[in-house]
Amino acid sequence: MSYFCEANEIIQVRKSLFYTSIFLVVSTILTAQSDPRLLQSGHEIFSNGYIDQPYIVTLPDGTWLCTFTTGKLEEGLDGQHVAATRSSDQGQNWSTPVPIEPAAGPAASWAMPYLTSFGRVYVFYTYNGEEVNELKGEKLPRNDMLGWYCFKFSDDGGLTWSERHRLPMRLTACDLANDWQGKVQIFWGIGKPVTVGGGMMLGFTKIGKYLLDKGEGWFFYCENINAERDPNRLKWQMLPDGENGVGNPAFGSVQEEHSVVAMSDGGLCCIYRTQTGYLAESYSHDGGHHWTLPKRAQYLDGRPVKNPRACPKVWRCANGKYLLWYHNHSGDHFSSRNPAWLAAGKEVGGEIKWSQPEIVLFSDDRSYETGRFSYPDLVEQDGNFWLTETNKFKAAIHSVPNELLLGLWGQFDSAYNQPSPTLRSASMSFPEDSLKSEKLPISGFPKNSAGGYVFYNAMLDTGGLTIEMTVQPRDFSQNRVLLDTRNETGSGFFIQTMGYRQLELNLCNTETCETWSTDPGLLDIVRPHDVTFIVDNSPDIILVVVDGQLCDGGMSRQFGWSFYSPFLGQVLTNRKKEIKILPEEMKSLKIYDRVMSVSEAVENQKVR
Repeated sequence: MSYFCEANEIIQVRKSLFYTSIFLVVSTILTAQSDPRLLQSGHEIFSNGYIDQPYIVTLPDGTWLCTFTTGKLEEGLDGQHVAATRSSDQGQNWSTPVPIEPAAGPAASWAMPYLTSFGRVYVFYTYNGEEVNELKGEKLPRNDMLGWYCFKFSDDGGLTWSERHRLPMRLTACDLANDWQGKVQIFWGIGKPVTVGGGMMLGFTKIGKYLLDKGEGWFFYCENINAERDPNRLKWQMLPDGENGVGNPAFGSVQEEHSVVAMSDGGLCCIYRTQTGYLAESYSHDGGHHWTLPKRAQYLDGRPVKNPRACPKVWRCANGKYLLWYHNHSGDHFSSRNPAWLAAGKEVGGEIKWSQPEIVLFSDDRSYETGRFSYPDLVEQDGNFWLTETNKFKAAIHSVPNELLLGLWGQFDSAYNQPSPTLRSASMSFPEDSLKSEKLPISGFPKNSAGGYVFYNAMLDTGGLTIEMTVQPRDFSQNRVLLDTRNETGSGFFIQTMGYRQLELNLCNTETCETWSTDPGLLDIVRPHDVTFIVDNSPDIILVVVDGQLCDGGMSRQFGWSFYSPFLGQVLTNRKKEIKILPEEMKSLKIYDRVMSVSEAVENQKVR
């Protein structure tokens, strides 16, 4: 949907932006060819003053049909309409968009396509058919969530579209209490329709107060859409039963953007965003008629899944496994939608639990205006996967590396940890006996002109550094250094105790250090702990995995990961080519001159 905070302010036409610096431009050009996670490496679907929700269905002949919402101006302004485009080469090139509703007509928004079993494509969208533009005599800042729920269909792969039809959206308590007392309904949908049994279900959000308050989840189910060709004979149900949609009063007013998926046991899972800093989930085991009281979505380890006020999406893939798109921090705003993360899902006791996540897309542009991206769709064809996304003025599609997905799904399978022909071993791996010494020899890293070793170069566009260790600190007094590679001028990295039972990584050149730590309270002196620091040059992010869990900030901080400056440059050492450690507290140590995936780190810690 939108970055709604802008809707409560004066909406301005987008100003031209000079994003960051010459470094950003050069970095984008160089990295685009080497890291598929970089946003700018994707293929453009369409760009305009505004474009949103690029959702794709694969037609029977293999062609991709993408529907979206667009306009020449900002979101919510005149000319907003829904359109479709096609690609016959898996997203590398796209046809000129065909309007599904004209730009000159009433606002038409939030198109969601569905492919029937006989090849017809339906598209569902919000349509301001009565052209409601005022509330109590005052002009509305936007009117694209008001009106009728409509649909059209195409029998020629999106080249032409039928006449408009309306869904029978019944009035409920949410509508009757809104600003128009039900004479106008406020709603939108991001929940791309899915097949449920032999029928189809889509999720959407009703709003009880203009513009974005008192949200709750609803669903349309059509039992005969895959068999009936006469649109007037389709059988529609609006679910759940009764007067109230899916929501939990404890989660506050912001409960919106409901994404639904059918589960293997016949149940339904709905995931949506809140303003609490966490994802909410609800389940139905009777076809959507009744839903459980929403609670926080959870990882397999029991921790709640963090997400700001940003669109989450859940998918069930052809292999029966699940994927979740979200943003992995507990903000309560529309900001920080960069990077995007994927987690894999597993059914446990009638619910879906989530793996430790991986970064799937990032942008070197971190600005609020153009550096955020969201509203994805997942495309699966011939065993390969793609993700769409939009930053609101350009929609693009990106290939997802199979290795990333296999790693995520493999976290649930203890047999996943198998040697890969492309997996290089650690640059430095120290046998247990060697850790009895306070000084360890350095080897396996490239040398600099002074004869020392370069552990890491932050200016490079890819690569990075991984430090994998098992530690058992004797105490957590501040600034006890467990590992130190610094030279006489202070360049190198070191790990020390800090905060509340935390370990902190310091990456230093001769002038400054970039730091990040484990989450507060995770470590103790009772037992050894597996700790893996991952320094990823592509998105310039430091991650930490502790005892099989990716740090997410816990209850103490919004983020469990941190950006760092690429201008840190080289991290190197000349100090007699050695590492200092605290022998009795360092139980194992491996250092890699590459980025380890989160899944690799989890698996390594699992088998240790």
